[in-house]
Amino acid sequence: MSRSSLNPQCWALGRPAVRLRGNVVLRNGSETFNSWKNPPLPVYSQFYFFNVTNPEEILRGETPRLEEVGPYTYRELRNKADIEFGDNGTISAVSNKAYVFERNQSVGDAKTDLIRTLNIPALTAMQLAQLHILRELIEALLKAYQQKLFVTHTVDELLWGYKDEILSLINIFKPDISPYFGLFYGKNGTNDGDYVFLTGEDNYLNFSKIVEWNGKTSLDWWTTDRCNMINGTDGDSFHPLITRDEVLYVFPSDFCRSVYITFSDFESVRGLPALRYKVPAEILANTSDNAGFCIPEGNCLGSGVLNVSICKNGAPIVMSFPHFYQADEKFVSAIDGMHPNKDYHETFVDINPLTGVILRAAKRFQINVYVRKLDEFSETGNIRTLVFPVMYINESVLIDQETASRLKSVINTALIITNIPYIVMALGVFFGLIFTWLACRGQGSLDEGTADERAPLIRT
Repeated sequence: MSRSSLNPQCWALGRPAVRLRGNVVLRNGSETFNSWKNPPLPVYSQFYFFNVTNPEEILRGETPRLEEVGPYTYRELRNKADIEFGDNGTISAVSNKAYVFERNQSVGDAKTDLIRTLNIPALTAMQLAQLHILRELIEALLKAYQQKLFVTHTVDELLWGYKDEILSLINIFKPDISPYFGLFYGKNGTNDGDYVFLTGEDNYLNFSKIVEWNGKTSLDWWTTDRCNMINGTDGDSFHPLITRDEVLYVFPSDFCRSVYITFSDFESVRGLPALRYKVPAEILANTSDNAGFCIPEGNCLGSGVLNVSICKNGAPIVMSFPHFYQADEKFVSAIDGMHPNKDYHETFVDINPLTGVILRAAKRFQINVYVRKLDEFSETGNIRTLVFPVMYINESVLIDQETASRLKSVINTALIITNIPYIVMALGVFFGLIFTWLACRGQGSLDEGTADERAPLIRT
């Protein structure tokens, strides 16, 4: 397929564009609404863990050696629920997610495979100890229960949660701290909050755009209004008639901020044209635009990482792309086992420009923990100050052949039907030109021949 045929400007000309603008609206009972409510494309989440192979050496100040283990693959079941239409072109809903383990797509059994990693509950308790009212209590608890900086748990426990003895006791004095810990604790079979979206009825560019999340029109975690903005969609859908010059915005709540994606290249997915959008390095760059994400204010860790502890109940969580892809070299070289690679670690989405339908995508991010030596806690030993990798996720989607064929048929039918007047007009012009040419040719043939042949048959 040529690049010109993939150009969205070629797709979005004429009446098909007008028709799409009117049809791609979240209207009860429409095909668009049903696809938005129950996304038809299969989504898979692949979890990769970093197993710690030299815990004692790390406590002596040596470089951590990590071994990547995975994937542990889960099928995501998604749907919108508690849907209510507003009077001003809005619709409210929650986005439910459930995870079903896919053993045949995984390296092992999540319920039995063990991973050695950082003791995140203990490190969270150490962070809480900065509150003087809890310091003595936490110091006593860590010693009494002989907590170590590294612990071993099953993949299932690390993902979906286990009851932690330290957090259970802290919960008595600080009820907002859950007695359970899991990297995705409370996210299986639940949702991430209440959303209010625009239906796109007033303007197709507003299709599924978020206007509120959990009753707020902006966040309150960061230090500038710009960084606290809730922009774009939830990433499950985009408006139709996308052009390569656009910057698209997405609000992934697990990232605790909005991000934007930019055009990268033309693609073809199962015979359908697509625009590839990716997350640029500027998103996590150490720049003045991102200064509002530095918590505490002015405390920036460097390019390629984001301290999200403020939205993770105080847990010292730092987000990045897998293997510190697009991050400062200091983060990569500090850990033995990091191998950033664009093909495996870049986040991208391939979108059909006419319909805005996602054809293929991969959302990839890594969960790290900020760790350093704390003199008041012997558990930290002589560990270096590190952004320590724990796990990364590859959340991927690919349109299946049946759905792709159906979408291709719908697009082709729309293009043919809506362009019939233009086809008839073109045929009329074409046959008109032929008729004129034949007429002129016939007239020309009358002007040829001898003088006697051109003379009238009856002479006077």
